[in-house]
Amino acid sequence: MQVGFIGLGVMGFPMAGHVVRAGHEVRAYNRTPDRRHAWAQAHNGTVVASPREAASGAEVVLLCVGADKDVREVVAGKAGVLSTIAPGGILVDHTTTSSELARDMQHACQARGCEFIDAPMSGGEAGAVNAKLTLMVGGDEAALARVRPVLECYAASITRMGESGSGQLAKAVNQICIAGILQGLAEGLLLGQRAGLDVETLVAAISKGAAGSWQMVNRAATMAKGEFDFGFAVEHMRKDLKIALATAEDIGAPLPLTALVDQFYADVEALGGRRYDTSSLIERLRRLRP
Repeated sequence: MQVGFIGLGVMGFPMAGHVVRAGHEVRAYNRTPDRRHAWAQAHNGTVVASPREAASGAEVVLLCVGADKDVREVVAGKAGVLSTIAPGGILVDHTTTSSELARDMQHACQARGCEFIDAPMSGGEAGAVNAKLTLMVGGDEAALARVRPVLECYAASITRMGESGSGQLAKAVNQICIAGILQGLAEGLLLGQRAGLDVETLVAAISKGAAGSWQMVNRAATMAKGEFDFGFAVEHMRKDLKIALATAEDIGAPLPLTALVDQFYADVEALGGRRYDTSSLIERLRRLRP
């Protein structure tokens, strides 16, 4: 298929590479020229100078950018995707945004004669590199079926949640669950360390039972060592939790733990940890006075 790929950051860089290796014709764009040139060299791919060029003639356009405002600019801006995408094309947004933005983009795409799918991701940088991402999808079922072969280049799990915006709502739930698990893990590990338990033995014992989680298996050891350079950054988690909390306020769903953990992440930022990964909640606890 002819594919436009917009956004070659930590996630998009390897994802777009997987699409090229699968044999699709890809035109890739990144706002930073150095980044797109690095991608072209790494993956022997074609890069262009604008979202408009990436979308021109493409059957599928994939987005992996920063936030709601970035999606609006890339899609509907002066040099945006909608100025050139062909009728019948499908725009897939992997950015984590509000569900309202996804519905707005669907309406804009339908007016242009194309389809919009919101497909936020879970799995982090490792998932992108290893083509093991989990996608939560909102949008037309037939459109998803058409783009599935492209999405399967980098995703191990693709689940349609419902109509436009449903994927973003599922991603909000995903982030809520991660935040709560990480806070509990941070407190448990801190207690274990200060009580003199060996962390490796502790995790081996409890990870096989009801306390076990992906975060425990993959992050407990680095948390214990104070290493926080493993993917999804605190500043990005706070953006996602802000979306979740705003959605919860709109529909009357109390999220007391999420609100609390968001404030804990604000404390981590104040400690200089804006770019730490999300497991850094334990660092905040370590610096608290008894």
